[in-house]
Amino acid sequence: MSITETGHIVLDERGIPWIDGTNVKVIEVVLDKLAHGSSPEEMHLQYPHLSVAQICAAMTWYYDHQVEMDADIERGLQEYRALRDAGGESPGRKRLRERGSRS
Repeated sequence: MSITETGHIVLDERGIPWIDGTNVKVIEVVLDKLAHGSSPEEMHLQYPHLSVAQICAAMTWYYDHQVEMDADIERGLQEYRALRDAGGESPGRKRLRERGSRS
């Protein structure tokens, strides 16, 4: 990995940003922020192994690269939907439907 211009963030050989010295991708922190709207301090409670500075650096990276990261998020969502749709109905969901349960 090589260090980038934003402190606490490194890019791997595929260009994916990670929080330096951790096994946490920037996108993981970003998705949590987008889903829950938590402050960096609140996120620190969920990620106690990350400092508030590391969380803020991840969000700074996101805002500096928002167009590309939002496109990556959308691509991931499209891939998820395609896989879900290709997989069909799960046996558990089918049993619930047959019992009249809503899911």
